[in-house]
Amino acid sequence: MKKHNALKIVVITLLLFVLLTWILPCATYQTEYTEIGRYQVGLFDLLSYQSTVFGYFGYVALFVLVVGGFYGVLYKTGAYRKLLDSLCKKFKGKEVICLIIIMALFAILTSFAGLQLALLMLFPFVISLVLMMGYNKSAAVAITAGSVAVGLMGTTFAYNTTQILQQYLSVELIDLIWAKIILLVLGIVLLSLFVFKFGKKESTKKCEDKEDFIPEEVKSKERKRVWPLVVILDLILLVTILGFISWNGAFEITLFDDVTTAVTEFELFGFPIFGKLLGAVQAFGYWTLVDLITLMLIAIVILKFVYKIKWDEVFDGFAKGAKKALLPALLVVLIYTCLVLTTYDPYQLVIYKFILGLTKGFNIFTTGLVILISSIFNGDPLYAFYSVLPYFVSVVTDTNNYQLVALIFQAIYGIVTLVAPTSIPLMLTLAYTKVPYGSWLKYIWKLLVALLVVAFIIFTVILLI
Repeated sequence: MKKHNALKIVVITLLLFVLLTWILPCATYQTEYTEIGRYQVGLFDLLSYQSTVFGYFGYVALFVLVVGGFYGVLYKTGAYRKLLDSLCKKFKGKEVICLIIIMALFAILTSFAGLQLALLMLFPFVISLVLMMGYNKSAAVAITAGSVAVGLMGTTFAYNTTQILQQYLSVELIDLIWAKIILLVLGIVLLSLFVFKFGKKESTKKCEDKEDFIPEEVKSKERKRVWPLVVILDLILLVTILGFISWNGAFEITLFDDVTTAVTEFELFGFPIFGKLLGAVQAFGYWTLVDLITLMLIAIVILKFVYKIKWDEVFDGFAKGAKKALLPALLVVLIYTCLVLTTYDPYQLVIYKFILGLTKGFNIFTTGLVILISSIFNGDPLYAFYSVLPYFVSVVTDTNNYQLVALIFQAIYGIVTLVAPTSIPLMLTLAYTKVPYGSWLKYIWKLLVALLVVAFIIFTVILLI
């Protein structure tokens, strides 16, 4: 069961959530707080939730499978291993610089564009690179999932991540932007210091399952060019960034909306040719993982022709890669089952009412504790915030502190994703690298404490200003 440790942890978490339905009453808040009794969840209830899980979140599991398949095809090109080798050679003796750039890039993209799930497509590449540079698997998890957590902590212009906060607290993205940037920068610095102090180097020869992360060299008489692969990967990243930045919601830029409308409505002899060919194409700024799936599938076809891979090898590589991604995809389903359970059976509001009742009015510590618990119950920021805010604004009516409240919510949520068993970036990375959850907690707890201390110092300073 060691290699399925992440699966075991998520299953235990789900069972604990089920147990709480037998202990705590459910409660709702519309115009007033109302307890509606206990609704004990049973086995068939969990099974019935799957229609909702797949209906609302099935695309995330599909995305994980496609990412696995994409890397399976990359392995077939032969150029992928050469790319990793060339990067290791280029940054030999300068590994620290390379990894700091990666951590900063991941954190900034998460903070600026809300790419916390989309970046999963780069995790296998970065993990391979980290291991080939000689760092251990815990360091690889910290560099990938840890960077995403830091980016969420210092969220700046990721509109889709914070729109619920804006709606209920009437705040703007630029409110306390200086504090968000400070959180982001300090988070990157602390993460970097932590990784290089505790991410002990170990030879890949000691890694028994290194073949799961580092592709074998493909022997071929034909020289495999690396630059086409670099161009394709760069274009995927560029299009992803453009697609996920909320141009209209965050910056009120309608250029991409106008261009998409013009293209899809263009008519040739009275027929909207591009609109029919492209189908329900989304303008940049509204992209989801579904659009990213399409982008990766197109990239696979391009790779096939560029590197002259036979279709049988493409299908074989995709199947092998998707097979490796089955466990992470299953974790996605189980984590979202936890989310559906706590949404359909809202016992968590009882906990929040008790905690918020410990103090009168706004208090940074009770507010932080509430969002900390909510972030564990809800593996998605939208649901984590929504489960608390309607009741919270009825209790804390002083709107003078709402900008700080929004900052506390987003910062604590980001920090919690560093350890929460319902954090998709974390649990999928632990499953992929086969790092036990307990070992991860022993490895990361110092960074967790440091981030919490820094965050609450900033909260306190803002409160006193």
